[in-house]
Amino acid sequence: MLKIVPIILCGGAGTRLWPVSRESMPKPFMRLADGRSLLQATAGRIAGLHGVAQLVVVTNVAYSYKVVEDLSTTQLQVPLALLLEPEGRNTAPAIALAALWARREHGDDCVLLVLPADHLIRKVEAFQQACRQAIELAATGRLVTFGITPTEADPAFGYIEWGEPLPGARGCTVKRFVEKPARELAEEYLRAGNFAWNSGMFCFTAQACLAGLKEHAPDVLSAAQATLEAAGTTSNGSGQVTFDAEAFRAQPNISIDYALMERSDNVVLVACDIGWSDIGSWKAVSDVHAPDELGNTSVGPALLMGSRNTFVRAQDRLVAALGVENLVVVDTPDALLVAHKDASQQVKEVVAHLKKAGSNVASEHATVHRPWGSYTVLIEGARFKVKRIEVKPGASLSLQLHHKRSEHWVVISGTAHVTRGEETVDLGPNQSTYIPVGVKHRLANRGPSPLEIVEVQCGSYVGEDDIERFSDVYGRVKGEVKA
Repeated sequence: MLKIVPIILCGGAGTRLWPVSRESMPKPFMRLADGRSLLQATAGRIAGLHGVAQLVVVTNVAYSYKVVEDLSTTQLQVPLALLLEPEGRNTAPAIALAALWARREHGDDCVLLVLPADHLIRKVEAFQQACRQAIELAATGRLVTFGITPTEADPAFGYIEWGEPLPGARGCTVKRFVEKPARELAEEYLRAGNFAWNSGMFCFTAQACLAGLKEHAPDVLSAAQATLEAAGTTSNGSGQVTFDAEAFRAQPNISIDYALMERSDNVVLVACDIGWSDIGSWKAVSDVHAPDELGNTSVGPALLMGSRNTFVRAQDRLVAALGVENLVVVDTPDALLVAHKDASQQVKEVVAHLKKAGSNVASEHATVHRPWGSYTVLIEGARFKVKRIEVKPGASLSLQLHHKRSEHWVVISGTAHVTRGEETVDLGPNQSTYIPVGVKHRLANRGPSPLEIVEVQCGSYVGEDDIERFSDVYGRVKGEVKA
């Protein structure tokens, strides 16, 4: 029986979906209408496939805790492995590393099913049937790509021209890939009838993938081999592989399409109608929700009156839209986006502007999630900052110090185990402590309930990068900004 190894690619900033998707909590962790994240939905679709030996997620090391947290709530019946990248790269090195790892663990003939974590697929049974067809083709040594039957001439997608059907009508030969054509050309492709959208989903054996890379992109393969060798064995038997930063950085920054699929003559296409969306813009998000009689869609507490073709995503407060048309309105606690639907692809330019200006709003939410819990900045000024901090049961922050600020902690609920210099103390509700500048300290929750405190920072500088780390149970590097 074939061994199937799904490879979920869980990376990317998803800047077109700002302000919900941000660098610290990107698109794969966005919640759908049913409460699941896109990552959870992706993993859930795999559950109906037979022969799955192990699920592999390739993600940034900063998201490892969130991946484990999300997938712990799904009914995974197979072991989970995480391949942890020290920084963002591209799909070719990610897939090459996954293929090398899978070959080492499961053999040359294991079939890799490569799936982005941030796509929405509404027709799950049709998707699983397409996967079975792709797996059957991949077992013959072919490189398989999934082509989406286009519903419109959308220039935001790449296109694949397919040719003759294969015996048994299981798939078609691929003539060429086209990268995001102009609208007029996309309309021509739609009329031709033998073009599909490039989904970014693939299927091949580990051997076929690596042989193709050896022939068409040997630099990608050799860099991946060096990176995997430098990583050594899985850490602490936890199913996590952390790659050496220097070796990883030497890998070419190239997509699997350019490195392999477009160069190979061994590519076939499985055409499918699976209710697919790459959720690549807020317009795409609005399109997956059922509209009212005026074309409006909404998520959260929203009121639309006299408005047409407008999407509102509200979170903590009511958003009322009166007499507007073709708008996207996305409200979060610290940022509000208002855009014309036709301009929704340009949201990434807002993020670029914010980053250039040094604004944290580009990358962090008002509530920032960490492996140990979360913190929310309540108010901030020139020489002070006030946070609400929640620490999960059994979790702790790193042992650290700050060079430019002191901290005052007041316990709201739970019990705080505090390390301050050479002393330790347990504090309950309505008790407090003071951490002077330059003193090593750690906050831990050894109790069964969440710990909630209010932290008041005072000093000449209260930026998150004023931190020196000495030890950390989550393996984060010394001096890393995250607390």
